[in-house]
This record gives sequence, structure tokens and C-alpha cells, in this order.
Amino acid sequence: MQTVYDAANVIDAHLVRQALEAEGIPAYVRGEALAGAIGELGVFGLVAVMVPVAAWPAARDLVEAMGLAGRPDAPAVDDPGGEAACPA
Repeated sequence: MQTVYDAANVIDAHLVRQALEAEGIPAYVRGEALAGAIGELGVFGLVAVMVPVAAWPAARDLVEAMGLAGRPDAPAVDDPGGEAACPA
């Protein structure tokens, strides 16, 4: 799995996930359970939307079409060893 969008909060992440799934792109919200610990953890980078590496280009296009910044620094699709990895 590769990060396609760093969300501001859980609601933001689920809106993007639902838009991706409506287009047939499987998506997963990472860090959803960490949002409750926001007082103890850093505020940024907790919640993200992740997609399979093969679906990343289409997902990225959709995120950009939605007018969202997403992750411009995400590793290239042909670099599956990039920093974004999902334990699930």
C-alpha cells in the first residue's frame, strides 16, 4: 500500500476514501485509531489514505482532480520500496 493523501482529520480521510472507492479504487485509512491520542501525539501525519501501488497513479489523479494537495513527494509507482508501507 502507498500513501496517496495525508488527511487533516479522520472525516477528511474518509471523504477521500469514499471518492476513491466510488471510482473502483480500493483504499484504506491509516492511523484512524491514533486520532484519539491527538493530545499526546504530534498533530500532523497521523491519518492518511492508502491505496495499492498499482492503483496509485489513478488515485493520485483523482485526488488532484478533487483539488487536494495529497502527497507530491510520494515515491514513484515503480519504487514499491518507498517509505509508505501498510502493515495490514
